[in-house]
Amino acid sequence: MRKLHVLFKREELDPARLAGKVVIVLDVLFATSTIVHAFGQGIRHVWPARDASDALRIAGNLDSPLLAGEYLARGLPGFGPATPLALATAGLHGATLVYATTNGTVALGDAAGAAHVYVGALLNGRALVEHVVREHPEASVLVVCAGSANRFNLEDFYGAGHLASHFDAQGGYALTDAAIAALLLYRGCAAGTALGASRVGRLMRDNDHQAEVDCAARMDCLDVVPRLQDGCLQLVAA
Repeated sequence: MRKLHVLFKREELDPARLAGKVVIVLDVLFATSTIVHAFGQGIRHVWPARDASDALRIAGNLDSPLLAGEYLARGLPGFGPATPLALATAGLHGATLVYATTNGTVALGDAAGAAHVYVGALLNGRALVEHVVREHPEASVLVVCAGSANRFNLEDFYGAGHLASHFDAQGGYALTDAAIAALLLYRGCAAGTALGASRVGRLMRDNDHQAEVDCAARMDCLDVVPRLQDGCLQLVAA
């Protein structure tokens, strides 16, 4: 039987064990939520970068891309904001974005050797799981919580539980203990409570950015499925 497993942080990801796997990367506050939200706003392509210098290198080969990102929760000079609502004000429809973050975009790069790599969030959980079940019916799935600089993040694990609930409802997956633990957290706690209690959630609230957390806490409201291919994120065909 195909398996569903969850990694607690991106540093646990072993590139040597990715062959044939479907990988879903989660960075709920905020990288993957921002990416999913941007596609919901009509962005065309997102190029994940490992850091600011990598972003500038990628941008140099593109035609007038937008630049956005953060490092250790601080904005990057000359880059747009890294959070969903703030970035959306840049006018994303039809645009190409080069996006660098401390954890989420690095996790996407680390997972690139898998057979299929997708971007997950609370925002697109149902659509993403339905796509994976339909398009990869025999494959095991690895959910990678980005975490934060080698630390466990509550919000990512909650997001993994949200995805696990959808996979469990579909049937046919053997959940590992880590996936079951995420599912139990999800079933026992509301999204706003979990995200608000997290370290990043509290930091955002204390800096008057609660609306960004509330945006990321919305569940199954976007039917977008971003997939990584040749270093670039694009929507899968409907």
